[in-house]
Amino acid sequence: MRKVLFAALAICGLSLLGAGTAAAASLVAQVDISNQTMTVLRHGRVLHVWKVSTARDGFVTPRGSWRPTRIHKMWRSRTYDDAPMPYAVFYHGGYAVHGTTAVKALGRPASHGCVRLATPNAAEFYSLVQEVGPGNTQIVVVN
Repeated sequence: MRKVLFAALAICGLSLLGAGTAAAASLVAQVDISNQTMTVLRHGRVLHVWKVSTARDGFVTPRGSWRPTRIHKMWRSRTYDDAPMPYAVFYHGGYAVHGTTAVKALGRPASHGCVRLATPNAAEFYSLVQEVGPGNTQIVVVN
């Protein structure tokens, strides 16, 4: 019985730790897969709500919470025919928030798994991440 109680408390503690991590970030980008939007908050205040495209059928945009691992003003996909990924903010392996020229697809699933934004919006997000730093940024992807 003690082991079960301890395990439950440990899981609860980890959940709270994850929530506290996101709350501690001065910049939070919350990607809502269901609504195909990204809400950018700074110190809890909404700065932007943008349309995005996440993974289309047959691909996955991972759910979870991450800090950016690297940022590139221009990156070219090593997996998808050298495709341009302007203002890329990588957050989980090869997954990134980045600009796209396929703006007609924004607001519906269309990507290979990355979070696509209109390029001017990606540039704004990239600039905010540069300003506050990746360590003070949280990217949260939810259903």
